[in-house]
Amino acid sequence: METADQLPALATIPHLPTAERAIILDRLFEPCVPLHTLSLSLLQENTFASYDDLIGSIGLQLTALANSSSTSDSAWLQSILAAHPRLGQSKVESSQSRSEQAQLNNGSESSTQSLTELNHLYEQTFPGLRYVVFVNGRSRASIMDDMKTRIAGRDWMAEAHAAIKAMCDIAKDRARKAGVKDAGC
Repeated sequence: METADQLPALATIPHLPTAERAIILDRLFEPCVPLHTLSLSLLQENTFASYDDLIGSIGLQLTALANSSSTSDSAWLQSILAAHPRLGQSKVESSQSRSEQAQLNNGSESSTQSLTELNHLYEQTFPGLRYVVFVNGRSRASIMDDMKTRIAGRDWMAEAHAAIKAMCDIAKDRARKAGVKDAGC
């Protein structure tokens, strides 16, 4: 495959080895075996007109899990969402997430503690979910205000859908940053 930040030509994806298709998912989303299990066959069995279409198709798979009444589908979705690091977390495995969240780690100790507490409150309010948001250069204060608003909404299904949308927005941004001109951001 190309360099670490590049993505392959769309037409080649169905013909790539499984491990290389998994790397594409990892670059767009986060390293996550449950996402591989869900979406690797999608990448092998379909040709996409754009990375935006590919990401949208994965978004549809995730939305189907969210809308399912099956507890195993819900658990599967939760394991995929949990692949995203908590905002402000000191140890972030993904270099992409570390870079995307860099400005969130430049706050005072008290605001770091507040962000940690909000993450905890969010996860108590929405069991099984992780707060996922497309940071996109927003300040820590703006993100924390968004967290408070979403916690106050207390709607688990709306949160699952918001997390899926955020994952797809992040993936589109990553595709765009990898030089893909059709990411549809």
